[in-house]
Amino acid sequence: MQLQATITDIEIVKIPSITAKISLRNQIFVAMIFLVLLACLLILTATYFQYQNESEDYNLFRLNRKEIQLRNQISYLVNTNNLENKSDDHWIKYKDDFTAIMKIHNVNFSVFNLRGDALFNSFLPLEIIANNYKLSESILTEINSSIEKRVLIENNDEVGKFQSSYSLLFNSYGAPYGVLFFPYFEDVSFSENELNKFLNSLYKIYLAMLIVAILFAYFISKYVTRPLETIRLKIDQTGLLEQNEKIYLKNATKEVFSLINSYNHMVDELEKSAKKLAIQEREQAWQEMAKQVAHEIKNPLTPMRLTVQSFEQRFLKNKPYSEEKIKEFSKILIEQIDTMKDVANAFSDFAALPEAKLKSLDIVAISRRSLEIFEQSKIDFTSSHPEIFVNLDRTQWVRVMTNLIQNGIQSVLAESKAELKVEIKKLMKEVQINFSDNGVGISKSIKDKIFEPKFTTKTKGMGLGLGIVKNIINSHGGKINYSSSSKGTKFTITLKI
Repeated sequence: MQLQATITDIEIVKIPSITAKISLRNQIFVAMIFLVLLACLLILTATYFQYQNESEDYNLFRLNRKEIQLRNQISYLVNTNNLENKSDDHWIKYKDDFTAIMKIHNVNFSVFNLRGDALFNSFLPLEIIANNYKLSESILTEINSSIEKRVLIENNDEVGKFQSSYSLLFNSYGAPYGVLFFPYFEDVSFSENELNKFLNSLYKIYLAMLIVAILFAYFISKYVTRPLETIRLKIDQTGLLEQNEKIYLKNATKEVFSLINSYNHMVDELEKSAKKLAIQEREQAWQEMAKQVAHEIKNPLTPMRLTVQSFEQRFLKNKPYSEEKIKEFSKILIEQIDTMKDVANAFSDFAALPEAKLKSLDIVAISRRSLEIFEQSKIDFTSSHPEIFVNLDRTQWVRVMTNLIQNGIQSVLAESKAELKVEIKKLMKEVQINFSDNGVGISKSIKDKIFEPKFTTKTKGMGLGLGIVKNIINSHGGKINYSSSSKGTKFTITLKI
Protein backbone atom coordinates (compact mmCIF):
# COMPACT_ATOMS: atom_id res chain seq x y z
CA MET A 1 0.00 0.00 0.00
CA GLN A 2 1.01 3.64 -0.45
CA LEU A 3 1.19 4.25 3.29
CA GLN A 4 3.55 1.31 3.82
CA ALA A 5 5.84 2.58 1.08
CA THR A 6 5.95 5.99 2.75
CA ILE A 7 6.85 4.49 6.09
CA THR A 8 9.60 2.41 4.52
CA ASP A 9 11.06 5.46 2.86
CA ILE A 10 11.02 7.32 6.16
CA GLU A 11 12.89 4.51 7.87
CA ILE A 12 15.57 4.61 5.18
CA VAL A 13 16.10 8.32 5.87
CA LYS A 14 17.02 7.48 9.45
CA ILE A 15 20.72 8.26 9.93
CA PRO A 16 22.85 5.57 11.60
CA SER A 17 24.61 6.30 14.86
CA ILE A 18 27.50 8.72 14.48
CA THR A 19 29.70 6.30 16.42
CA ALA A 20 29.47 3.85 13.48
CA LYS A 21 32.11 5.86 11.62
CA ILE A 22 34.45 8.82 12.06
CA SER A 23 32.51 11.99 12.67
CA LEU A 24 32.51 14.80 10.12
CA ARG A 25 34.12 17.09 12.67
CA ASN A 26 37.05 14.74 13.13
CA GLN A 27 37.30 14.25 9.37
CA ILE A 28 37.58 18.01 8.81
CA PHE A 29 40.10 18.32 11.65
CA VAL A 30 42.29 15.48 10.38
CA ALA A 31 42.04 16.69 6.77
CA MET A 32 43.22 20.20 7.66
CA ILE A 33 46.13 18.91 9.75
CA PHE A 34 47.06 16.48 6.97
CA LEU A 35 47.07 19.27 4.39
CA VAL A 36 49.29 21.42 6.60
CA LEU A 37 51.74 18.56 7.17
CA LEU A 38 51.72 17.71 3.49
CA ALA A 39 52.40 21.33 2.56
CA CYS A 40 55.28 21.49 5.05
CA LEU A 41 56.74 18.27 3.74
CA LEU A 42 56.50 19.40 0.12
CA ILE A 43 58.09 22.77 0.93
CA LEU A 44 60.92 21.10 2.87
CA THR A 45 61.52 18.63 0.05
CA ALA A 46 61.48 21.35 -2.60
CA THR A 47 63.77 23.53 -0.47
CA TYR A 48 66.24 20.70 0.04
CA PHE A 49 66.47 19.83 -3.64
CA GLN A 50 66.63 23.50 -4.60
CA TYR A 51 69.51 23.98 -2.18
CA GLN A 52 71.25 20.90 -3.58
CA ASN A 53 70.89 22.19 -7.14
CA GLU A 54 72.18 25.61 -6.19
CA SER A 55 75.12 23.99 -4.42
CA GLU A 56 75.95 21.92 -7.50
CA ASP A 57 75.66 24.97 -9.74
CA TYR A 58 77.92 26.93 -7.40
CA ASN A 59 80.58 24.22 -7.34
CA LEU A 60 80.42 23.88 -11.11
CA PHE A 61 80.89 27.63 -11.42
CA ARG A 62 83.93 27.49 -9.13
CA LEU A 63 85.38 24.59 -11.13
CA ASN A 64 84.98 26.47 -14.42
CA ARG A 65 86.50 29.61 -12.93
CA LYS A 66 89.46 27.69 -11.52
CA GLU A 67 89.97 25.92 -14.80
CA ILE A 68 89.98 29.19 -16.75
CA GLN A 69 92.55 30.68 -14.37
CA LEU A 70 94.77 27.59 -14.72
CA ARG A 71 94.44 27.60 -18.51
CA ASN A 72 95.40 31.27 -18.65
CA GLN A 73 98.43 30.77 -16.37
CA ILE A 74 99.57 27.66 -18.24
CA SER A 75 99.04 29.24 -21.66
CA TYR A 76 101.09 32.28 -20.60
CA LEU A 77 103.93 30.04 -19.42
CA VAL A 78 103.80 27.86 -22.53
CA ASN A 79 103.57 30.75 -24.99
CA THR A 80 106.29 32.78 -23.26
CA ASN A 81 108.74 29.89 -23.43
CA ASN A 82 107.45 28.43 -26.71
CA LEU A 83 107.00 25.04 -24.99
CA GLU A 84 104.49 23.69 -27.54
CA ASN A 85 107.36 23.37 -30.03
CA LYS A 86 109.83 21.87 -27.57
CA SER A 87 110.39 18.22 -26.76
CA ASP A 88 108.69 16.54 -23.81
CA ASP A 89 111.97 16.41 -21.90
CA HIS A 90 112.28 20.17 -22.19
CA TRP A 91 109.10 20.62 -20.10
CA ILE A 92 110.90 19.22 -17.04
CA LYS A 93 112.91 22.44 -16.82
CA TYR A 94 109.70 24.35 -16.08
CA LYS A 95 108.48 21.97 -13.41
CA ASP A 96 109.00 24.57 -10.68
CA ASP A 97 106.94 27.09 -12.65
CA PHE A 98 104.07 24.65 -12.95
CA THR A 99 104.40 23.84 -9.27
CA ALA A 100 104.22 27.53 -8.44
CA ILE A 101 100.98 27.82 -10.45
CA MET A 102 99.62 24.82 -8.51
CA LYS A 103 100.47 26.43 -5.16
CA ILE A 104 99.07 29.82 -6.16
CA HIS A 105 95.69 28.29 -6.99
CA ASN A 106 95.96 25.57 -4.31
CA VAL A 107 94.93 22.82 -6.73
CA ASN A 108 96.46 19.78 -8.37
CA PHE A 109 96.61 19.51 -12.12
CA SER A 110 98.50 17.71 -14.84
CA VAL A 111 99.42 18.49 -18.41
CA PHE A 112 99.60 15.79 -21.07
CA ASN A 113 100.65 15.88 -24.72
CA LEU A 114 98.21 14.89 -27.45
CA ARG A 115 99.40 11.28 -27.24
CA GLY A 116 98.44 11.12 -23.54
CA ASP A 117 101.96 11.23 -22.11
CA ALA A 118 102.48 13.29 -18.95
CA LEU A 119 104.34 16.57 -19.40
CA PHE A 120 103.69 17.74 -15.83
CA ASN A 121 102.11 15.77 -13.01
CA SER A 122 101.22 16.70 -9.42
CA PHE A 123 101.10 13.17 -7.97
CA LEU A 124 98.31 11.80 -5.78
CA PRO A 125 95.57 11.33 -6.61
CA LEU A 126 96.52 12.13 -10.13
CA GLU A 127 98.49 8.98 -10.79
CA ILE A 128 95.34 6.98 -10.03
CA ILE A 129 93.13 9.05 -12.28
CA ALA A 130 95.70 9.47 -15.02
CA ASN A 131 96.35 5.74 -15.35
CA ASN A 132 99.98 5.78 -14.26
CA TYR A 133 100.70 9.22 -15.65
CA LYS A 134 99.14 8.47 -19.02
CA LEU A 135 95.73 9.33 -20.36
CA SER A 136 93.65 6.50 -21.75
CA GLU A 137 92.72 6.38 -25.42
CA SER A 138 89.03 6.54 -24.48
CA ILE A 139 89.53 9.87 -22.70
CA LEU A 140 91.46 11.33 -25.64
CA THR A 141 88.81 10.12 -28.11
CA GLU A 142 86.00 11.56 -25.99
CA ILE A 143 87.79 14.94 -25.71
CA ASN A 144 88.38 15.19 -29.46
CA SER A 145 84.79 14.17 -30.27
CA SER A 146 83.19 16.71 -27.93
CA ILE A 147 82.10 20.09 -29.24
CA GLU A 148 83.69 22.03 -26.39
CA LYS A 149 86.84 19.88 -26.55
CA ARG A 150 86.29 19.25 -22.88
CA VAL A 151 85.12 16.30 -20.77
CA LEU A 152 83.80 16.48 -17.20
CA ILE A 153 83.68 13.20 -15.25
CA GLU A 154 82.34 12.57 -11.72
CA ASN A 155 84.53 10.27 -9.63
CA ASN A 156 83.68 8.43 -6.44
CA ASP A 157 86.37 5.99 -5.35
CA GLU A 158 88.88 5.42 -2.56
CA VAL A 159 90.30 8.88 -3.16
CA GLY A 160 86.97 10.49 -2.50
CA LYS A 161 84.21 12.20 -4.41
CA PHE A 162 85.37 14.77 -6.92
CA GLN A 163 84.97 15.94 -10.53
CA SER A 164 87.67 15.49 -13.16
CA SER A 165 87.98 18.00 -15.98
CA TYR A 166 89.86 17.08 -19.17
CA SER A 167 90.26 19.88 -21.77
CA LEU A 168 92.49 20.67 -24.74
CA LEU A 169 95.14 23.38 -24.46
CA PHE A 170 95.56 25.71 -27.45
CA ASN A 171 98.46 27.98 -28.44
CA SER A 172 98.10 31.55 -29.61
CA TYR A 173 97.38 30.31 -33.16
CA GLY A 174 94.50 28.10 -31.95
CA ALA A 175 96.33 24.84 -32.47
CA PRO A 176 96.04 22.19 -29.72
CA TYR A 177 99.27 21.12 -28.08
CA GLY A 178 98.21 19.33 -24.88
CA VAL A 179 95.52 18.26 -22.44
CA LEU A 180 94.85 19.82 -19.03
CA PHE A 181 93.72 17.45 -16.29
CA PHE A 182 92.12 19.22 -13.34
CA PRO A 183 90.49 17.40 -10.35
CA TYR A 184 88.09 19.51 -8.34
CA PHE A 185 87.22 18.45 -4.81
CA GLU A 186 84.03 20.01 -3.48
CA ASP A 187 84.09 21.44 0.00
CA VAL A 188 80.66 20.21 1.13
CA SER A 189 81.12 20.83 4.84
CA PHE A 190 80.23 24.50 4.57
CA SER A 191 77.17 23.92 2.35
CA GLU A 192 75.95 21.08 4.58
CA ASN A 193 76.28 23.23 7.68
CA GLU A 194 74.37 26.02 5.98
CA LEU A 195 71.71 23.56 4.81
CA ASN A 196 71.31 22.12 8.30
CA LYS A 197 70.96 25.59 9.81
CA PHE A 198 68.39 26.51 7.20
CA LEU A 199 66.39 23.30 7.73
CA ASN A 200 66.46 23.71 11.51
CA SER A 201 65.02 27.19 11.10
CA LEU A 202 62.31 25.80 8.82
CA TYR A 203 61.50 23.04 11.34
CA LYS A 204 60.90 25.62 14.06
CA ILE A 205 58.75 27.74 11.78
CA TYR A 206 56.69 24.75 10.62
CA LEU A 207 56.26 23.51 14.19
CA ALA A 208 54.79 26.86 15.16
CA MET A 209 52.60 26.76 12.03
CA LEU A 210 51.43 23.25 12.93
CA ILE A 211 50.38 24.31 16.42
CA VAL A 212 48.46 27.26 14.99
CA ALA A 213 46.91 24.98 12.34
CA ILE A 214 45.76 22.48 14.99
CA LEU A 215 44.02 25.22 16.97
CA PHE A 216 42.54 26.73 13.83
CA ALA A 217 41.34 23.33 12.56
CA TYR A 218 39.76 22.54 15.92
CA PHE A 219 37.66 25.72 16.04
CA ILE A 220 36.80 25.62 12.34
CA SER A 221 35.65 21.98 12.48
CA LYS A 222 33.62 22.74 15.61
CA TYR A 223 32.01 25.77 13.99
CA VAL A 224 31.21 23.98 10.72
CA THR A 225 29.73 20.85 12.31
CA ARG A 226 27.77 22.51 15.13
CA PRO A 227 24.55 22.82 13.04
CA LEU A 228 24.97 19.26 11.78
CA GLU A 229 25.30 17.99 15.35
CA THR A 230 22.05 19.73 16.24
CA ILE A 231 20.33 18.08 13.27
CA ARG A 232 21.77 14.68 14.18
CA LEU A 233 20.44 14.88 17.74
CA LYS A 234 17.01 15.78 16.44
CA ILE A 235 17.04 12.93 13.93
CA ASP A 236 18.06 10.44 16.63
CA GLN A 237 14.99 11.50 18.61
CA THR A 238 12.70 11.27 15.58
CA GLY A 239 10.18 8.44 15.40
CA LEU A 240 6.97 7.64 13.65
CA LEU A 241 4.98 7.56 16.87
CA GLU A 242 6.94 10.29 18.65
CA GLN A 243 6.07 13.95 19.15
CA ASN A 244 8.69 15.29 16.76
CA GLU A 245 9.90 18.89 16.89
CA LYS A 246 11.04 20.94 13.92
CA ILE A 247 14.48 22.54 13.72
CA TYR A 248 15.05 26.29 13.57
CA LEU A 249 18.62 27.61 13.25
CA LYS A 250 19.85 31.15 12.74
CA ASN A 251 22.68 32.05 10.36
CA ALA A 252 22.67 28.59 8.77
CA THR A 253 24.59 28.02 5.55
CA LYS A 254 22.78 27.27 2.32
CA GLU A 255 23.54 23.55 2.52
CA VAL A 256 22.52 23.29 6.19
CA PHE A 257 19.38 25.31 5.55
CA SER A 258 18.41 22.89 2.76
CA LEU A 259 19.00 19.95 5.11
CA ILE A 260 16.85 21.56 7.81
CA ASN A 261 14.02 22.12 5.34
CA SER A 262 14.19 18.44 4.31
CA TYR A 263 14.04 17.36 7.96
CA ASN A 264 11.10 19.65 8.74
CA HIS A 265 9.29 18.32 5.70
CA MET A 266 9.94 14.78 6.93
CA VAL A 267 8.46 15.69 10.32
CA ASP A 268 5.27 16.91 8.59
CA GLU A 269 5.05 13.71 6.57
CA LEU A 270 5.61 11.62 9.69
CA GLU A 271 2.75 13.37 11.44
CA LYS A 272 0.43 12.65 8.51
CA SER A 273 1.58 9.05 8.28
CA ALA A 274 1.10 8.52 12.02
CA LYS A 275 -2.55 9.59 11.77
CA LYS A 276 -3.15 7.32 8.78
CA LEU A 277 -1.32 4.48 10.47
CA ALA A 278 -3.43 4.71 13.61
CA ILE A 279 -6.56 4.19 11.53
CA GLN A 280 -5.05 1.48 9.37
CA GLU A 281 -3.63 -0.45 12.31
CA ARG A 282 -7.09 -0.87 13.82
CA GLU A 283 -8.38 -2.23 10.51
CA GLN A 284 -5.39 -4.52 10.00
CA ALA A 285 -5.65 -5.84 13.55
CA TRP A 286 -9.11 -7.16 12.90
CA GLN A 287 -8.11 -8.52 9.50
CA GLU A 288 -5.08 -10.27 10.96
CA MET A 289 -7.09 -11.77 13.78
CA ALA A 290 -9.70 -13.02 11.32
CA LYS A 291 -6.99 -14.72 9.24
CA GLN A 292 -5.44 -16.31 12.31
CA VAL A 293 -8.77 -17.59 13.58
CA ALA A 294 -9.59 -19.05 10.16
CA HIS A 295 -6.23 -20.80 10.07
CA GLU A 296 -6.45 -22.09 13.63
CA ILE A 297 -9.96 -23.43 13.12
CA LYS A 298 -8.96 -25.06 9.84
CA ASN A 299 -6.01 -26.93 11.38
CA PRO A 300 -8.04 -29.00 13.92
CA LEU A 301 -10.71 -29.74 11.32
CA THR A 302 -8.25 -31.64 9.12
CA PRO A 303 -7.16 -34.20 11.75
CA MET A 304 -10.76 -34.46 12.95
CA ARG A 305 -11.83 -35.37 9.41
CA LEU A 306 -9.02 -37.91 9.11
CA THR A 307 -9.96 -39.46 12.45
CA VAL A 308 -13.60 -39.83 11.46
CA GLN A 309 -12.65 -41.33 8.06
CA SER A 310 -10.30 -43.83 9.69
CA PHE A 311 -12.92 -44.73 12.25
CA GLU A 312 -15.57 -45.18 9.50
CA GLN A 313 -13.32 -47.34 7.31
CA ARG A 314 -12.54 -49.68 10.14
CA PHE A 315 -16.21 -50.14 11.04
CA LEU A 316 -17.15 -50.77 7.42
CA LYS A 317 -14.62 -53.57 7.30
CA ASN A 318 -16.35 -55.12 10.33
CA LYS A 319 -13.20 -55.06 12.35
CA PRO A 320 -13.83 -55.43 16.05
CA TYR A 321 -13.06 -52.38 18.12
CA SER A 322 -12.39 -52.37 21.75
CA GLU A 323 -13.96 -49.85 24.01
CA GLU A 324 -10.49 -48.51 24.77
CA LYS A 325 -9.81 -47.82 21.12
CA ILE A 326 -13.13 -46.03 20.68
CA LYS A 327 -12.37 -43.89 23.72
CA GLU A 328 -8.96 -43.06 22.24
CA PHE A 329 -10.52 -41.88 18.97
CA SER A 330 -13.05 -39.85 20.93
CA LYS A 331 -10.30 -38.31 23.06
CA ILE A 332 -8.43 -37.18 19.95
CA LEU A 333 -11.57 -35.53 18.58
CA ILE A 334 -12.21 -33.84 21.90
CA GLU A 335 -8.65 -32.48 22.01
CA GLN A 336 -9.09 -30.94 18.56
CA ILE A 337 -12.45 -29.49 19.56
CA ASP A 338 -10.81 -28.01 22.66
CA THR A 339 -8.23 -26.43 20.41
CA MET A 340 -10.97 -24.75 18.38
CA LYS A 341 -12.54 -23.59 21.63
CA ASP A 342 -9.26 -22.02 22.75
CA VAL A 343 -9.00 -20.17 19.45
CA ALA A 344 -12.51 -18.85 19.83
CA ASN A 345 -11.68 -17.65 23.33
CA ALA A 346 -8.52 -15.98 22.04
CA PHE A 347 -10.49 -14.13 19.39
CA SER A 348 -13.06 -12.96 21.91
CA ASP A 349 -10.30 -11.58 24.12
CA PHE A 350 -8.49 -10.09 21.11
CA ALA A 351 -5.38 -12.06 22.04
CA ALA A 352 -3.02 -13.99 19.79
CA LEU A 353 -2.84 -17.26 21.71
CA PRO A 354 -4.22 -18.59 25.00
CA GLU A 355 -1.79 -18.52 27.87
CA ALA A 356 0.16 -21.76 28.19
CA LYS A 357 -0.96 -23.93 31.11
CA LEU A 358 2.15 -25.94 31.87
CA LYS A 359 2.00 -29.34 33.56
CA SER A 360 4.50 -32.16 33.90
CA LEU A 361 3.40 -34.47 31.07
CA ASP A 362 4.85 -37.39 29.13
CA ILE A 363 5.85 -35.78 25.83
CA VAL A 364 6.47 -39.21 24.26
CA ALA A 365 2.89 -40.41 24.83
CA ILE A 366 1.30 -37.12 23.76
CA SER A 367 3.41 -36.94 20.60
CA ARG A 368 2.68 -40.57 19.66
CA ARG A 369 -1.06 -40.05 20.13
CA SER A 370 -0.95 -36.86 18.01
CA LEU A 371 0.58 -38.80 15.11
CA GLU A 372 -2.08 -41.50 15.04
CA ILE A 373 -4.46 -39.34 13.03
CA PHE A 374 -1.91 -39.29 10.16
CA GLU A 375 -2.15 -43.04 9.50
CA GLN A 376 -2.24 -42.52 5.74
CA SER A 377 1.21 -40.92 5.81
CA LYS A 378 4.43 -42.72 6.55
CA ILE A 379 5.72 -41.32 9.82
CA ASP A 380 8.69 -42.92 11.62
CA PHE A 381 8.46 -42.16 15.35
CA THR A 382 11.35 -42.96 17.72
CA SER A 383 12.26 -41.98 21.28
CA SER A 384 15.46 -42.48 23.27
CA HIS A 385 13.35 -43.19 26.40
CA PRO A 386 9.89 -44.75 26.83
CA GLU A 387 8.81 -41.83 29.02
CA ILE A 388 10.09 -38.24 29.16
CA PHE A 389 8.25 -35.80 31.39
CA VAL A 390 8.32 -32.12 30.39
CA ASN A 391 6.36 -29.07 31.49
CA LEU A 392 3.85 -28.81 28.63
CA ASP A 393 0.52 -27.38 27.67
CA ARG A 394 -1.10 -30.47 26.16
CA THR A 395 -3.36 -28.62 23.75
CA GLN A 396 -0.66 -26.29 22.44
CA TRP A 397 1.85 -29.13 21.99
CA VAL A 398 -0.71 -31.03 19.91
CA ARG A 399 -1.01 -27.91 17.74
CA VAL A 400 2.78 -27.82 17.33
CA MET A 401 2.83 -31.48 16.26
CA THR A 402 -0.11 -31.01 13.87
CA ASN A 403 1.34 -27.88 12.24
CA LEU A 404 4.82 -29.33 11.69
CA ILE A 405 3.55 -32.69 10.36
CA GLN A 406 1.11 -30.98 7.99
CA ASN A 407 3.86 -28.59 6.88
CA GLY A 408 6.13 -31.57 6.13
CA ILE A 409 3.43 -33.42 4.17
CA GLN A 410 2.59 -30.32 2.09
CA SER A 411 6.28 -29.74 1.25
CA VAL A 412 6.51 -33.05 -0.64
CA LEU A 413 5.88 -32.97 -4.38
CA ALA A 414 2.60 -34.46 -5.63
CA GLU A 415 4.34 -37.27 -7.52
CA SER A 416 6.34 -38.31 -4.43
CA LYS A 417 5.28 -40.05 -1.23
CA ALA A 418 5.72 -38.20 2.02
CA GLU A 419 8.20 -39.82 4.39
CA LEU A 420 8.43 -38.09 7.75
CA LYS A 421 10.48 -38.82 10.83
CA VAL A 422 9.88 -37.67 14.40
CA GLU A 423 12.70 -38.30 16.86
CA ILE A 424 12.69 -37.45 20.59
CA LYS A 425 16.00 -37.42 22.49
CA LYS A 426 16.53 -36.90 26.20
CA LEU A 427 19.69 -34.93 26.93
CA MET A 428 21.21 -33.83 30.25
CA LYS A 429 18.75 -31.06 31.13
CA GLU A 430 16.84 -30.82 27.86
CA VAL A 431 14.70 -32.79 25.51
CA GLN A 432 15.20 -32.47 21.77
CA ILE A 433 12.43 -33.16 19.24
CA ASN A 434 13.43 -33.48 15.55
CA PHE A 435 10.93 -33.29 12.66
CA SER A 436 12.35 -34.41 9.31
CA ASP A 437 10.69 -34.62 5.88
CA ASN A 438 11.67 -35.47 2.29
CA GLY A 439 10.19 -32.32 0.79
CA VAL A 440 11.68 -29.81 -1.63
CA GLY A 441 13.41 -27.84 1.12
CA ILE A 442 13.42 -24.13 1.91
CA SER A 443 15.10 -21.62 -0.40
CA LYS A 444 17.97 -19.54 1.03
CA SER A 445 16.22 -16.37 -0.11
CA ILE A 446 13.35 -16.95 2.37
CA LYS A 447 15.20 -18.67 5.23
CA ASP A 448 14.81 -15.64 7.52
CA LYS A 449 11.07 -15.24 6.85
CA ILE A 450 9.50 -18.64 7.46
CA PHE A 451 8.57 -17.86 11.08
CA GLU A 452 6.98 -14.53 10.18
CA PRO A 453 3.18 -14.26 10.37
CA LYS A 454 1.44 -14.06 6.99
CA PHE A 455 4.49 -15.53 5.22
CA THR A 456 3.96 -18.68 3.16
CA THR A 457 5.36 -20.33 0.05
CA LYS A 458 2.18 -22.33 -0.51
CA THR A 459 -0.57 -21.34 -2.95
CA LYS A 460 -3.15 -21.84 -0.19
CA GLY A 461 -3.27 -20.85 3.45
CA MET A 462 -2.51 -17.73 5.44
CA GLY A 463 1.07 -18.55 6.35
CA LEU A 464 0.48 -18.44 10.10
CA GLY A 465 1.36 -22.05 11.03
CA LEU A 466 5.13 -21.78 11.63
CA GLY A 467 4.68 -18.38 13.27
CA ILE A 468 2.23 -19.91 15.75
CA VAL A 469 4.59 -22.84 16.36
CA LYS A 470 7.41 -20.45 17.21
CA ASN A 471 5.20 -18.45 19.59
CA ILE A 472 4.13 -21.64 21.39
CA ILE A 473 7.72 -22.85 21.74
CA ASN A 474 8.77 -19.44 23.06
CA SER A 475 5.94 -19.52 25.63
CA HIS A 476 7.34 -22.88 26.82
CA GLY A 477 10.82 -21.34 27.22
CA GLY A 478 12.18 -23.44 24.36
CA LYS A 479 13.94 -22.89 21.05
CA ILE A 480 13.19 -23.92 17.47
CA ASN A 481 15.70 -24.06 14.63
CA TYR A 482 15.81 -25.66 11.23
CA SER A 483 18.15 -26.83 8.50
CA SER A 484 17.14 -27.41 4.90
CA SER A 485 18.43 -28.74 1.60
CA SER A 486 17.00 -29.98 -1.68
CA LYS A 487 16.46 -33.39 -0.04
CA GLY A 488 14.23 -32.12 2.78
CA THR A 489 13.90 -29.97 5.89
CA LYS A 490 14.61 -30.71 9.55
CA PHE A 491 13.04 -28.73 12.41
CA THR A 492 14.65 -29.07 15.85
CA ILE A 493 12.79 -28.09 19.02
CA THR A 494 14.62 -27.90 22.36
CA LEU A 495 12.68 -27.80 25.66
CA LYS A 496 13.95 -27.71 29.22
CA ILE A 497 13.16 -30.69 31.44
